[in-house]
Amino acid sequence: MAKIGFIGVGHMGGPMASNLVCAGHDVKVFDLSPALVRAIADKGAIPAVDSADAVKDVDVVITMLPAGPHVRNVYLDTVLKHAGDSTLLIDCSTIDVATARDVEAEAGKQGFLMLDAPVSGGVAGAEAGTLTFMVGGEPAAFERAKPYLEVMGKTLVHCGGAGTGQAAKICNNMMLGIQMISVAEAFVLAEKLGLDHQKLFDVASTASGQCWSLTSYCPVPGPVPGSPANRGYQPGFATAMMLKDLRLSQEASQKVGAETELGRHAAELYRKFAESGKELTDFSGIIEMIRGGRK
Repeated sequence: MAKIGFIGVGHMGGPMASNLVCAGHDVKVFDLSPALVRAIADKGAIPAVDSADAVKDVDVVITMLPAGPHVRNVYLDTVLKHAGDSTLLIDCSTIDVATARDVEAEAGKQGFLMLDAPVSGGVAGAEAGTLTFMVGGEPAAFERAKPYLEVMGKTLVHCGGAGTGQAAKICNNMMLGIQMISVAEAFVLAEKLGLDHQKLFDVASTASGQCWSLTSYCPVPGPVPGSPANRGYQPGFATAMMLKDLRLSQEASQKVGAETELGRHAAELYRKFAESGKELTDFSGIIEMIRGGRK
């Protein structure tokens, strides 16, 4: 069993760290919230005094942080200064590609193997250990990381070199945001045409309209019992997080000159939804704004 330092044990990082503990690893955890650290410590993790303590004398460092600046600061100011020379570094945050590549390049200069490994699957996937990991970095680092990622996830995809994990995550979530809006608009149109929710689901889920946003995360109550629509749109995957990812996609598209008109429009709709006080609502709840009309 390995010694693992885990920084960032919130909604996603908490259950991921918990699964590593359950697998028998010695997991030392740190978060700016003492309450979150205590919650994981109650499950068998070792509380760290600070982020530097979390990465000392461990085999692997895993981070799950809010945004690019946090990743840059934690790695450049702490991890690279206090981790042992042979420590494997795995960042599971969703951040911009440029920051991921910059941090991995600096880690490489100092002799570390590092991966960007953002995830998909939400809190439910983190709790169940069924996340999808999109991994960028050297093949040797990916092979070394597999035993730990397999505890936390069901699907591991090595996407290529540094930053390609983030690229895959950004592209995937841009598709997700667009598709959820399309599904929500279809259900609102069906309502106005007098078509029952279940009947539309029965047709579209077996026809050309089929997509994950419909069959696994349907934005109306009933057809998919486990979807947030059946619990008042409690996240799940919060609107604020979807908006963050869509903004990352648009920043990336501008930098490389890609035309992503639907992605841009989806980002604008989620911005309006978030600013209406729904930033902590599940992103599928955007159907409520669509149903009420966009102003």
